Amino acid sequence: MQIPYDLWLEVFLQRLFSTFANGWPGVGLLVQRLLAATMLIRFGIIQVTATSASTSTVPQIIGACAGIFLLLGLGTPVVGALIALVEVWTALSGVSDPWIPLVLATLGGTAAMIGPGAWSIDARLFGRKHIET
Repeated sequence: MQIPYDLWLEVFLQRLFSTFANGWPGVGLLVQRLLAATMLIRFGIIQVTATSASTSTVPQIIGACAGIFLLLGLGTPVVGALIALVEVWTALSGVSDPWIPLVLATLGGTAAMIGPGAWSIDARLFGRKHIET
């Protein structure tokens, strides 16, 4: 018997995050996601509109796209890990000051480890459901 993909994904995310934090911890996660996503999208737009295109454009565009998903709270564990990898790549490329990419890598990594919080699409799709009898 084959398990459907959407059921597997739902079980995976429910096991990965036993609860989707709400209250003050959920607000903290929402603020963290908003801050990281805003910075990623801003730096992506700056890089794309810059007059000189270079090889550092690719990680910035990937980061900006991942920032949109992080902003929505969609696929947070995977997107957070992707952000961490891309920002470490950016920091190690030596194109600019490495501190901002390292901070963004940390924010992406913590979002991947902690989860999306109650105010996210992941919580709406994969959160615990109450069944009324």
